[in-house]
Amino acid sequence: MKIDGPLYSRLEDAGADAARMAAIGYDGLYTLEGSGDPFLPLVLASQQAPALDIATGIAVAFPRNPLHLAYQAWDLQRYSGGHFLLGLGSQIRAHIEKRFGVDFDPPAARMRDYILALKAIFNCWQHGERLNYQGRFYRHTLMTPMFNPGPNPHGIPPVLLGALGPRMTEVAGEVADGLIVHPFNNLAFLHQHTLPAVQRGLERAGRQRADFTLQINAMVITGESPQAMATARESIRQLLGFYASTPAYRPPMDAIGKGELQGELNRLSKAGEWEALAGHIDDDFVTAFAVQGPPDTIAAQLVERYGALADRLALYIPYQAPDDLWRGIIADLHRLAPAAAPE
Repeated sequence: MKIDGPLYSRLEDAGADAARMAAIGYDGLYTLEGSGDPFLPLVLASQQAPALDIATGIAVAFPRNPLHLAYQAWDLQRYSGGHFLLGLGSQIRAHIEKRFGVDFDPPAARMRDYILALKAIFNCWQHGERLNYQGRFYRHTLMTPMFNPGPNPHGIPPVLLGALGPRMTEVAGEVADGLIVHPFNNLAFLHQHTLPAVQRGLERAGRQRADFTLQINAMVITGESPQAMATARESIRQLLGFYASTPAYRPPMDAIGKGELQGELNRLSKAGEWEALAGHIDDDFVTAFAVQGPPDTIAAQLVERYGALADRLALYIPYQAPDDLWRGIIADLHRLAPAAAPE
């Protein structure tokens, strides 16, 4: 099981922060598409920490044409020496339609078409196949020598899909190389919904679990003092409240009997009362969605919760903590994880 960490850096700090993450012991890092571009920091990260895997976690797919992403992925795969993973996601309807101003529906079918188009482009470049992809939403039928980068010496970059709902998760199992499990997850939801949906997709494509990478994002609450623990817990509570206010994220709440909260949290978000959301997230909610405790207990808890499931474990930690704290946790994970890793 490989351990990934978040690269939250501004562009100018990305290289130095990636080198620091390599020194801490991470196997890989991922960028988020928030207030900045998710691809540019990875160039600097790969330059300063060439041994790390680098990934977008996620890049929003629909506002970009598959050919645009194909070129970016090809360049990063070559530049990183084969360490790049292209993580895609659909985002939610409001952002796609109102922030990016492009079509969203039907998201699962559109994403399936998108990934198949990407793979057709990759196969054209890598194997010399004629480009003749004609899907429902995307059509790519022209690739002249001037615009063909040719075979990548490090192979085709894997495409991982971030998904939460059953149909999108099935799409991941059917056509993607892996699934990025949203950090808003709990064990009941994973076992009752996520894993069965992946299996349905794999079976539809005639593939095996061994052909597929499962990256699980795990929220962690820890700290070296009671005050640090309280700060971390409040950060996670705010994040959980934010996620729980989104209608599309209700299924993981339903899985633990907390779905009735969603309506009130959504109302508060629409009223702009963002600071009130965390007040509705009780201790049971936090326990279901996050691993928490002193630093020397975190690795064992993560392995117990996710070790038998995850090929890659991505730590989701939206707060500051000393590097030595994470260095110890990651060393413990590397020590404990092999016994629980998937076969």
